[in-house]
Amino acid sequence: MATQLSQTKPQTELNIKWEALPQDFKLEDEPVENTGQPILAGALRESLEISGFIQPQMLIASNFGLCATINEQLVIKAPDWVYVPSVKEVISNRKSYTPILEGEIPLIVMEFLSDNDGGEYSVKRTYPPGRWFFYEQILQVPIYIIFEPISGLLEYYQLENGRYELQLPDENGRHWIDAMGLYLGTWQGTKEAHTCYWLRWWEQDGNLLPWAVEKIEQERQRTEQERQRAEQEKQEKEQLLAYLISQGIDPNNLPNQ
Repeated sequence: MATQLSQTKPQTELNIKWEALPQDFKLEDEPVENTGQPILAGALRESLEISGFIQPQMLIASNFGLCATINEQLVIKAPDWVYVPSVKEVISNRKSYTPILEGEIPLIVMEFLSDNDGGEYSVKRTYPPGRWFFYEQILQVPIYIIFEPISGLLEYYQLENGRYELQLPDENGRHWIDAMGLYLGTWQGTKEAHTCYWLRWWEQDGNLLPWAVEKIEQERQRTEQERQRAEQEKQEKEQLLAYLISQGIDPNNLPNQ
């Protein structure tokens, strides 16, 4: 019988190891509880990629197994979105990730709320441990975000003295993430036929990092503005030539300025 994590043991007696998964270990495919969750996660990555933020050594994934061995038992949690600043080896088809062994502790984990039992807040210590307990006490992820896309509720927790503390947003409703040099906040609108609240990134100067469709629209508007500016300059030149001719002045004989 598998030994459970003891409910009576103090936290300091937890035996945590960072071990590679066995070669023959098969990760279970966790069902996606909400079809909008992959779109939310993809949108977060998309704007980072377009802006040139993502570097090869970074790991950004969704529904991706984070692993740790606790009291000789393997524990795997798959957050809806995870960001690791640096891994030791760049692997194109990585199936899971064991912090310390394979690289840094994740800087951010996110969970998108759906109709479930509130497991995002679970501090359950016995096997299998709750998500909150795993992120806070085992992995000790610096930033834990819980987001509800229908209401736009964003709960931003930061690890302080070993515990997650809820952080209030700034006057714009955003949170500054110093290690990324970006703000994170909510934005209401439509993407891929989904109208809801979205998590978005802003630069320090307040510029919103665009999605691909927004980037294309920005380029279209810029091209149109340049076309209109060239057309206006052409019209002004034609008007000037017409005026000079009306005054009996040959534009070709004007002195060089």
